[in-house]
Amino acid sequence: MRVAFVILGAAIGAPARFVIDQTLRKFSNAPWGTFTVNVLGSFVIGLTWGATDNTTALVAIGFAGAFTTWSTFMLDIYLAIELKKIKVAIINYIGSLMLGLLAAALAMNLVS
Repeated sequence: MRVAFVILGAAIGAPARFVIDQTLRKFSNAPWGTFTVNVLGSFVIGLTWGATDNTTALVAIGFAGAFTTWSTFMLDIYLAIELKKIKVAIINYIGSLMLGLLAAALAMNLVS
């Protein structure tokens, strides 16, 4: 049954990531879509702190797992470095890590 929850969550998370990324690309060439979904996904995962196994499967593993993207995050940083946009790469890297940690901590504190 947990597998079904993971599949359902992923079926919602992946298209949501795509829509957010495509929407934000209309306004900027910067990787705001990846940044946004990764920070939001960190918050969502934090909300599942102490949740039931099925909720964790649906929301944290399924939805947030498909919604967030480590690989695109790394590609965005690599491409910024290749384009000699070092400042953009550093801001994206540090900002994503710091805000992602903050979002997860905030959500965990909200539910505890």
